[in-house]
Amino acid sequence: MRYTRDNSLRGVSLIPTHRLLTRLDAIGRALEQSGHALALIGLGSVGQELDRLDEYSDLDFFVVVEPGCKRAYLDHLNWLNAAGPLAYSFRNTPDGYKALFADGIFCEFAVFEESELRFIPYAPGRIVWKRPGVDDALAAPPAPGPAPLPERSLEWLIGEALTNLYVGLSRHRRGEKLSALRFIQVYAVDRVVELARRIEPERPAHRDPFVGERRFEQRFATLAGQLPDFMQGYDRNVESARAILAFLSRHFSVNPAMKRAILALCEDAPQPV
Repeated sequence: MRYTRDNSLRGVSLIPTHRLLTRLDAIGRALEQSGHALALIGLGSVGQELDRLDEYSDLDFFVVVEPGCKRAYLDHLNWLNAAGPLAYSFRNTPDGYKALFADGIFCEFAVFEESELRFIPYAPGRIVWKRPGVDDALAAPPAPGPAPLPERSLEWLIGEALTNLYVGLSRHRRGEKLSALRFIQVYAVDRVVELARRIEPERPAHRDPFVGERRFEQRFATLAGQLPDFMQGYDRNVESARAILAFLSRHFSVNPAMKRAILALCEDAPQPV
């Protein structure tokens, strides 16, 4: 069991990993008693990646039910309440919910009939519970997964980063600071994240093929240390843009005209009071 409690995190309830797995097992028993469930599939850190399960993990899972029973399992969460009382839930997709148990365990789940799984892209999971006779292959996605992040060219990544800085600074000068923040401190930084492997050797960690920023700090520890300079906050768009431009200039060939245009916008931009 991995479990640490930082006393400085007052008011934050950290969940021991054994309780997360115990709750998932309890959900499986509740489904077994419900009468019309076929299987419970754990996903992510409670699926095939148990080695990254920690006290900040949530429970991601699929419930597979008999034909014609999906609506009943979605309309009435008594089967989930049987595993532990719920404090909050809301239906975030046509197929599932996000929910918080009263003891602080958070979960995201979807309910499917077996025939639907062939159309649902998902990463391979782990059978937590299944009715006798149900095939273990249910945990393996028959449909192709979501398209992984594309391998974009260096020219495209640098071009996008530079033009995001330019557009963001233009909007900052116009007084559109929120839009500017997104172009500079989100969109341009997204491109820096994609450039990371061209700058720093990637350290071993679970790499999410669909979401580049997941576990970035573990994978690229040196570059991650510079992220605060790139994302300095709502009132520091100019400073963030300067830091990103300086970073790009150190590591790559930056078009001189674009660099001058970005620096000119930095010089002329209104400064925070």
